[in-house]
Amino acid sequence: MDVIEAIIANQSDVKKVILSDAKGDIKKIIIRPIELKGKFMWQIERYIGTQVFHENVDNKSLKSLDYKIFKQISIEMIGKTIYFTKKNDTYKSKEVKNNIEKSNISLTHNKTKSYLINEGDNVPALVDLGIFTMDKKIVRSKYDKFKQINRFIEIVDDVIQHEGKEDFTILDFGCGKSYLTFLLYYYFVEIKHKNVKIIGYDLKADVVKNCNEIAEKYGYKNLKFYVSDVTKDELFSGKIDMIISLHACDTATDYALNYAIQHDVKYIFSVPCCQHEINLSIKHGGDFDLLMKDGLIKERFSALLTDAIRAEILRCLGYSVDVIEFVDFAHSPKNIMIRATYKGGKKSMHDIENLIDKYHFSQTLFNLVKNK
Repeated sequence: MDVIEAIIANQSDVKKVILSDAKGDIKKIIIRPIELKGKFMWQIERYIGTQVFHENVDNKSLKSLDYKIFKQISIEMIGKTIYFTKKNDTYKSKEVKNNIEKSNISLTHNKTKSYLINEGDNVPALVDLGIFTMDKKIVRSKYDKFKQINRFIEIVDDVIQHEGKEDFTILDFGCGKSYLTFLLYYYFVEIKHKNVKIIGYDLKADVVKNCNEIAEKYGYKNLKFYVSDVTKDELFSGKIDMIISLHACDTATDYALNYAIQHDVKYIFSVPCCQHEINLSIKHGGDFDLLMKDGLIKERFSALLTDAIRAEILRCLGYSVDVIEFVDFAHSPKNIMIRATYKGGKKSMHDIENLIDKYHFSQTLFNLVKNK
């Protein structure tokens, strides 16, 4: 089956097309149907480096799209998703049922952002959590939070969309009020139709109690929350497929990453927060001294250095790693995500060791894994 022909043949039912996993500058292309000046068109989003470029084309122009550079392609449409996987220059396709309905498809151009989970969707737990009103409208003061957690899920979706139906276990470190946890559970169960188990950990007993009550209220039997200090308590030790942490404060992020490393977790999605440790311990010692003369610059430099070291440690221990912008800085200054997939292999952390020897700072993840 030709990919472009499949898109055009089903154009009235198509919601979104994602082309990914290509070599070269173009990282990903997303295609959506739109109506422009009364005409049916396709909006093409090309992700090149850190920039996104848009183009609106008709069916004829769409046919000239060079899709064969991409190894993974999915066509989301009403009732089903068609996945194309390239092997030895040949695409193999398979169909998977989904719950996309006609009402979920909009041809509006540059007006309303379409998320995997949208305003009006029947996610009753979001009412209890204060994200939705009783009539499923987004609470105005929670719009940025809703956008953040949807963006998080979109990034997860890009990475795991070709996972099968096998059982899938996720640990959420520092889950807090668990907006993300509940939305992620809905995504896996209602959209991906996967048998998922999600466990959330937090220090606040009242928050954990409330989350467990909401999960029980809606029959989310595989969604559990526990009061736990991830730096010292015993956690779930069975097979873990994914670890997430959204704004786990300071070194709590390091303990989450370390837990993933120690348990050979395949997927990591971590948005760090409050990286104080290096800022408090770093000493003068070389070329970076200029960046430590002013307190504000030193603080920001230390935060970036922290996340650079975390990403490099994961690479050294067998992970393929991207450090990406999570959301626009205007919506949250804590907008860096470390996204990692375990591939295997190991290499020296010599560069990190040299930095620590030169500037005499402490970094928790390095201290936890240096003998691994």
